[in-house]
Amino acid sequence: MHDSECIICNVVNKTLKSFIVYEDDLFIAFLDIKPLFPGHCLLAPKEHVHTIYDFPDKEGNKLLHAVKKLGNAITAAMNAQGTFIAMNNIVSQSIDHMHVHIVPRNKGDGLKGFFWPRMRYESEEHMRETQQAIKKLINN
Repeated sequence: MHDSECIICNVVNKTLKSFIVYEDDLFIAFLDIKPLFPGHCLLAPKEHVHTIYDFPDKEGNKLLHAVKKLGNAITAAMNAQGTFIAMNNIVSQSIDHMHVHIVPRNKGDGLKGFFWPRMRYESEEHMRETQQAIKKLINN
């Protein structure tokens, strides 16, 4: 299923100009139009999927394989030392279609860790409470 209002679905349908770098039966990857660095690509499933939580589990290994293949190619093509691989889910997700950012990186390139301020837990007890809340729901 595709959404005619979705940028990525329009890339998949070839109704929106894009610079596709990879495509197979399940995924498409193309250059981000506002890259952090040249070579910054978006990898997305061809089917309209909102977030990773909606993505079929059975396709997870294929997604990881595509991320690795694209990441290695971007690293080599851009003479980069490595990559930054990221995915937003709902918050900060500017396109309502699951996608993975694969960004070439070099030491000293100016990108500082995560893009948001870091914090500390209030105490070790706060850490334990957080740990237990997550663990309690892992198997539900």
